[in-house]
Amino acid sequence: MAQQKNDIAPMMRALSEYVASAIERPLPAAVVEKAKHHILDTFAAIVVGASLKPGQVGMAFVESQGGKPECTIGITGKKTSLVNAAFANGMLAGAGETDDSHYLARMHPGCAIVPPILAVSEQRDRRGEAFLRAVVLGYDIGCRLTMSLDEALLDGAFHSPHSFGGLFGGTAGCSALLGFDAEHVRYAFSFAVQQAAGVTCWMRDPEHVEKAFVFGGNPARNAAAAAAMVHSGFTGGSDPFHGQHNFFDSFSPQPNRDEMVRGLGTDYEIMRAMIKKWTVGSPIQAAIDSAQILRREHNLKPSDIESVIATLPDKETKIISNRHMPEICLQHLISLMLVDGDVTLESSHDYARMNDPVVLGIRERLTVVPDAEMTRTPPPRQARIEIITKDGRHLSHHTGAVRGTPDNPMERGEVEEKAMKLMAPRIGEGKARAIVDVTWNLEQHTVRELFTLFSK
Repeated sequence: MAQQKNDIAPMMRALSEYVASAIERPLPAAVVEKAKHHILDTFAAIVVGASLKPGQVGMAFVESQGGKPECTIGITGKKTSLVNAAFANGMLAGAGETDDSHYLARMHPGCAIVPPILAVSEQRDRRGEAFLRAVVLGYDIGCRLTMSLDEALLDGAFHSPHSFGGLFGGTAGCSALLGFDAEHVRYAFSFAVQQAAGVTCWMRDPEHVEKAFVFGGNPARNAAAAAAMVHSGFTGGSDPFHGQHNFFDSFSPQPNRDEMVRGLGTDYEIMRAMIKKWTVGSPIQAAIDSAQILRREHNLKPSDIESVIATLPDKETKIISNRHMPEICLQHLISLMLVDGDVTLESSHDYARMNDPVVLGIRERLTVVPDAEMTRTPPPRQARIEIITKDGRHLSHHTGAVRGTPDNPMERGEVEEKAMKLMAPRIGEGKARAIVDVTWNLEQHTVRELFTLFSK
């Protein structure tokens, strides 16, 4: 029998009511602090994205479309429509490997969830506290959405959880900011369902453009559109997560719908999100951490190294092994670290360094070992680097929880240092400092005030 308009499952009723009341709900101090870390990290990613191809083509596309001048595009000061701004800022935030990630949800929440919520907050002239609460809500709903789908089955069907989670998280945050009641939240989720997309063929993209679209631009745009359509009067199904032909059964034969409401209000997914120590793919962080430690502790030069063995969880190696993009190529980045002693934004995104004879010399002597036991044994995304030197030494270092992960989180000063290092060379020390200061004091500002700093 077809689902009737008033057939709303208890899970969906609880979820939609939670979303509808989220902006009025105070958050624990630790959650507020962590949210500010991730918001600042995403702002830095937006600034960086303006200097990278995915961000540049995203901005150029949006500027060619015109649109009602109501929301700001990145750091340009130019205005466009709500949906176009969400798209452009999603492309900017996802343009490089500076943005955050969430291991269990298998997604990059910040680049997809923050931009549409930022756009709605600017359009509606919302204060920073409401913006922050909407972001926390977005992480909660988006991360739970992908975790409620069976990850192995998602992979087997070549669906990309990065796009799914950001779409539903952004839709939830925008709906809350627009003041939807529970019924209209459900309508917004229905239109998110109809826009759910993301196929892992993006992994064949050599220039990060399609990746930025899947991870950031597309889910950000579609989330803003879903909420804006409902705000304009669109109505839809009463419960797109249950009943005949629902979202979960369409994408997973073994969904765990209860995950969507597990611990809402007490268990915050933003607390399990990761801020990257280096501007490279998340699964590579521990490997280059160990490589740097060995190089520094033993004062190694490339000419000292006979061979290198990198052991990582087997689940991760398929994502990062011998990729065309330098910023997500495991072999290249380990070699780069052993040559330079550090990995910077510039070096990690430099395609020419992939043909550097010295870097290639190390890479030719590097063996990657996928390890199933590492996949089964916490913490996730650990790595061990072993180096055999030409004088016969066998050096080894194992990194479990790299700095920035939930098991080893960054302090405020470290997040600020990373953001300043990324923003100041691009927008100036004073402007970067002002963005940092406003982020730490969001409760005292509106989002429109924040955008004046971006576009000065």
